[in-house]
Amino acid sequence: MNYLVKERASMLGEYIVENNATVRATAKVFGISKSTVHMDVSQRLQKVDPSLYGQVRKVLEINKAQRHIRGGLATKKKYMSQK
Repeated sequence: MNYLVKERASMLGEYIVENNATVRATAKVFGISKSTVHMDVSQRLQKVDPSLYGQVRKVLEINKAQRHIRGGLATKKKYMSQK
């Protein structure tokens, strides 16, 4: 794993923890794919910075638990705007 990939994984992890961001939001901010963000923070970050990896996992678990709520709110907003 080269230096740039390690650095990117750390930057993504720090952003997620500081902003309680989702993978999708992080990908949008950094201009990369969701797959790349997920790979960096779920696999590469574990090898680069285990303590940051633990913090990122906590944030992503919370996001995963809440995603059905966000999806429902998005659907509600969509249909409210169509009226």
